Amino acid sequence: MNKQLFAGIIAVAAIAAAPTFAQAPQPVRGTIEKVDGSVLSIKEKDGSVVTVRLTDNAQVFGVVPAKVADIKTGDFIGVGAMPQPDGSQKAIQVTIFAPSQRGLGEGFRPWDRPGSTMTNGSVDAVVEGVNGRVLTVKYKGGEQKIVIAEDATIRAYLPGEKSELKPGARVAVTRPEKAPDGSLQTNRINVGRNGAVP
Repeated sequence: MNKQLFAGIIAVAAIAAAPTFAQAPQPVRGTIEKVDGSVLSIKEKDGSVVTVRLTDNAQVFGVVPAKVADIKTGDFIGVGAMPQPDGSQKAIQVTIFAPSQRGLGEGFRPWDRPGSTMTNGSVDAVVEGVNGRVLTVKYKGGEQKIVIAEDATIRAYLPGEKSELKPGARVAVTRPEKAPDGSLQTNRINVGRNGAVP
């Protein structure tokens, strides 16, 4: 009876906790429609408009197009990729982080596309391979071999200014948070420059 009671309590706790995980805010990506002080109205791809407030300490990062040659040993990068039969990861998208972002999301985990991976770590080695440039990316607890072919999208983050947040700017809030009143807020926002989509 005690085991059944314990199992029942666990089941109820799991059900009660489920809505908490389900309510985690999704990333916000789109075009700024309106700026009202620290509050941005962002029109997403599906046409919906999401309101996000910038915290007082919010950081702005510009996102610019980059080339594979811009990736150097020691850089901290994020790589969205597809696993290959030989155990390597073929890059779909590479982001070169600004120095102040070193350590952001460090590790190896699933990405937001079916079957894909995300590797955030430091570039330990760069060599030329048959199918493109090959990087060894190290992070706490492991490393990954990353192959960057010509079709990979490469972008770099640079320190930005709040003055860049104006109507028409393409932006991304990758980790919005819920404020106590239920509205969305963020302490970090990315804005596209020179045609880059953050």
